[in-house]
Amino acid sequence: MRISVFRRAHFNAAHRIYNPKWSDEENRRVFGPCAHTNFHGHNYELVVKITGEVNPDTGYVMDINKLKQIIKTEIEDRFDHKNLNLDVPEMQGLIPTAEHICFTIWKILRAHIDEKLDLSVRLYETPRNFVEYPA
Repeated sequence: MRISVFRRAHFNAAHRIYNPKWSDEENRRVFGPCAHTNFHGHNYELVVKITGEVNPDTGYVMDINKLKQIIKTEIEDRFDHKNLNLDVPEMQGLIPTAEHICFTIWKILRAHIDEKLDLSVRLYETPRNFVEYPA
């Protein structure tokens, strides 16, 4: 039996969405207020989905407490109250859009979750705007 388990998490982070190859004017035209030179922030909501076979010995797809700890140490501690442009090494060289943040989180988590389990990450930048990987 394949089933999915979910874990929600939260972090606050600042960023500036801009392309360093462009002028400030072009960045403002394309990214609007998100390109403000003094950054802006979001209260990100994260939903991690793990899908796999239920282990007959434990009844778990994955121990949710283990997943909770992985998310805490690998994501929340790394991203919470950070400037994504400056403080998170994995974001260096990326425009810190929700798409790039989501994929970066997925890559970090993938390294800590058994390959036999499917992993999906949904990231809410606002209550109405969210991205998901894989799509």
